[in-house]
Amino acid sequence: MYQLYIGNKNYSSWSLRPWVLLRELDIPFAERLLRFGDIAAWDRFRAISPSGKVPCLIDGPLVIWDSLAIAEYLAERHAGIWPHMSVARAWARSAAAEMHSGFQALRGTCSMSCGVRIRLSNPSAALTAELARLSALWTDGIERFGGPFLAGPAFTAVDAFYAPVAFRVQTYGLALEATPAAYVQTLLELGAMRAWYADALRESFRDLPHEVDIGAAGTLIEDLRAPVQAGH
Repeated sequence: MYQLYIGNKNYSSWSLRPWVLLRELDIPFAERLLRFGDIAAWDRFRAISPSGKVPCLIDGPLVIWDSLAIAEYLAERHAGIWPHMSVARAWARSAAAEMHSGFQALRGTCSMSCGVRIRLSNPSAALTAELARLSALWTDGIERFGGPFLAGPAFTAVDAFYAPVAFRVQTYGLALEATPAAYVQTLLELGAMRAWYADALRESFRDLPHEVDIGAAGTLIEDLRAPVQAGH
C-alpha cells in the first residue's frame, strides 16, 4: 500500500493535492502526518524524502516527492488520474502546471488556513490580476469540457491541484464570478474535501510562521479550530 507523508491539514496546501486525489479516486493509501514545527518529526522525514518537504509518496522501495511528480506516478498505475480524452488531458496538464508554478501573489497573500476566516486588508494589484486569471481559467475549462469539474464530468488531478484554492476562497472571502464560485462549492462539497476540513478543524496545534503570515493578510473574523492545548 502507498504511504503518503503530509503536513498539518490546516496549513499544508501542497499535501492536500495528492491526498484529495487518492481519496476521491478511492486509491488505498496510509496517511503519515508529520507536524510542522516538530523538529524530531522533520528530522525523521528528511531521512525519507530527498527534498525534506511534503508531500512525499512511498511505494515499496520507491520515493516520489513533489505533488506533480506524485500525480504523474499515480497516472502510470491508475485510471482516471487525468482525463481520458487527449484534448482535455492536455488542457488539464497545462492548467495543473500553471498552478504548480504560478499564482505567487495568491500563495503569498492568502496562506492556506482551513479553520479561520480573514477579511483581507488592501488586496494588491498582483492578487487582483491573479484572481481574474483564475476565474478566466476555471471558466474556460468548465465551458470547454462541460463541467462540473475543470476538465469534464469527473474529478481528476487538475481539480486536486486547485483544491487548496477552494479553501483559500472560503478563508479569505475572495470574490469570484458565478461559474468559478460554483466550482469552488463543488470542490468544497466533495467527500474527501469535507474529511480533510473536519480533520483540520480538530488540529489543536499551531505553527507560528504560518500564523504570522495569516495574521499579516488581514483581520481575523473567526477561528473555528480546536483550542490550543498545553504544550502545543
